[in-house]
Amino acid sequence: MNTDAQRQKNSVALLSVISNSVLVVFKLAVGVIIGSVSVISEAIHSGMDLVAAVIALVAVRISGRSPDEDHAFGHGKVEDISAAVEALLIVAAAAWIIYEAVMKLLSPHPIEGVSWGVLVMLISAIANLVVSQMLFKVGKKTESAALIADGWHLRTDVYTSVGVMAGLGIILVGERLLPGVNLYWLDPVAAIVVALLILRAALRLTIHAVRDLMDTSTSPLEKAWIRAYLKRLYPTVLSFHRLRTRKAGPERFIDFHMVVHSDMTVSESHKIADKILEDFKAHFPNADVILHIEPCDGKCSQACISGCLLSDEERAAIHLSRSHLS
Repeated sequence: MNTDAQRQKNSVALLSVISNSVLVVFKLAVGVIIGSVSVISEAIHSGMDLVAAVIALVAVRISGRSPDEDHAFGHGKVEDISAAVEALLIVAAAAWIIYEAVMKLLSPHPIEGVSWGVLVMLISAIANLVVSQMLFKVGKKTESAALIADGWHLRTDVYTSVGVMAGLGIILVGERLLPGVNLYWLDPVAAIVVALLILRAALRLTIHAVRDLMDTSTSPLEKAWIRAYLKRLYPTVLSFHRLRTRKAGPERFIDFHMVVHSDMTVSESHKIADKILEDFKAHFPNADVILHIEPCDGKCSQACISGCLLSDEERAAIHLSRSHLS
């Protein structure tokens, strides 16, 4: 990965760490002072986000290292591992929030300084919206699983902060317009809603992380582009097969077999391969492409036939010419 992209990844990951650190202290202080379990739950959630942000920062720095003797394919999978760990942290945070909320539903008590709770949630939502947008922008640009996962953490915080703020806002309005009516149960209910949204985000992160860790093929759209590109090379390229793709963090690995005319020289086939690699890397900047070239000898395997760009008549003509030569 180029130096500028790596610098952007490091900078936005560090910003996430700083932002979450400030929000944890702010939310926890206000939550304890006013006695709001939903605000405290948001502080714990931000604490998990802080841990996740630190993990993401470490992951993007490690993934940016060049391949070495022990890691010939690079260090990209560390970002997928980071995303999986972040998902587990989200689940842990959600479990704690639900537990605390249920305890408060069983033993409710009034909340002091509700307006402070609304204010801290508003500040939190704005801060996380700005930082998550930056994480998404850089994460998508550099195809960083760690940054995108961190962005989802903070974007979830935005939604949950708005939910908690709405619950506290209703309590605040109720204190003014409906004195004596108990609306404090809304605080733990809002916390439970927060936890359910967090679990949903965790499931989504886990699916994406596991897909890449299991070397699942890249998207059908990407493979369709590869097939369309290779078909445009006909008649220089006669066939292609064994197309395989996978991702490891921001890195993409592509390999396939390509069939050319048997009378093509090594130098000619090498030039074709160089052109293909150049075009692939232009379309997929972080791609590692392995291309195996085979001569068309007229003895077509089923794999060759399935990816053959020749018509039935052209293929039959090659068979006929080869049989005459033999």
